[in-house]
Amino acid sequence: MKIAVIGGGNGAYAAAADLTERGHEVRLWRRNAEALAASGTLTLKDADGERRIEIASVSADIGSALRGAELIFMPDPAFTQLDNARRIAPHLTDGQVVFFAPGTFGSYVVAEAVRQAGNRAELAYAETGTLPWLARKHGPTTCAITARATRLPTGVYPARHSERAGAVIRKAFACVEPVEDALSAALMNAGPIIHPPLILMNAGPLEHFERWDIHKEGTQPSIRRVTDALDAERISAREKLGYRAPHFPLADHYRSDGDEWMYGRRVHKKLTDSQDWREHIALTEHRYMREDVEQGLAFLVSVCERAGVACPVARGLLALGSAVLGRDLRATGRTLEKVGLGSLSAAQLKERLA
Repeated sequence: MKIAVIGGGNGAYAAAADLTERGHEVRLWRRNAEALAASGTLTLKDADGERRIEIASVSADIGSALRGAELIFMPDPAFTQLDNARRIAPHLTDGQVVFFAPGTFGSYVVAEAVRQAGNRAELAYAETGTLPWLARKHGPTTCAITARATRLPTGVYPARHSERAGAVIRKAFACVEPVEDALSAALMNAGPIIHPPLILMNAGPLEHFERWDIHKEGTQPSIRRVTDALDAERISAREKLGYRAPHFPLADHYRSDGDEWMYGRRVHKKLTDSQDWREHIALTEHRYMREDVEQGLAFLVSVCERAGVACPVARGLLALGSAVLGRDLRATGRTLEKVGLGSLSAAQLKERLA
């Protein structure tokens, strides 16, 4: 299958290498493609060792990347989505599937932006709860994959295209599991649950030490209790809106038994053993703050409010993030109100997403 990968981050590199190795024709687009385009290859590191993967196309020409692609994979942060929507809008054609991992409701946001740009093609937009890989770049042409997702809850906008879009996505990601719609998928996003407590409650070590692993030394029982309470608010919102289980509680990520989470069992130890997450995190700039707090947590609070679900932990963490950044993230972040859905009832919202 011809797949366009849009972006230059950890997820884009993992996608380009892993999907190519699985036999797909990948066209990778990034704004600054020179270093990678010069060789046309990515070095992939994983449990099977290290090898060079030749990518079909690496280019800064987004039109050539999108032309003829059945699947368009967009793993870059939520705060890049509108800029990328403007880039892809002139080139999208009937039948293509645009897939966000994760999305932070980007499937709806980008679809509206493309429509407003004048593109009336019949398209499907989908999103899932996490990246299909735990991955980190090791330089301009190297990517390390620590784990691959085994379950990817995925919703489609408009929901009437779910069957068609799911069939396309499963050619690349066999582990996708359909959920009701794009909002259901957005409420599976793990980033706004796991990362805000970890960065805000580790703010001292993050600013003191040159590198700090929020997933190892930074994951302590008190922080886990906050994460569980925050996740309970997310699940309550899903239930109040009528979305079905499984809700993929984040606690399953840390368990060695019980229900399998998105990356399978015992993956947390693989993550910390890799030491790839012992890193420098600048609180005012990192995607954990800009994407998972400003976009994702603001979105969760707005959904909880619409559903009539109390969310003191989400509100509190959003307030702390606002204090760190010096601006009101409830006002600047992605919310139902900002995407034009704030006045809809739960029933009207589901109808709009159908």
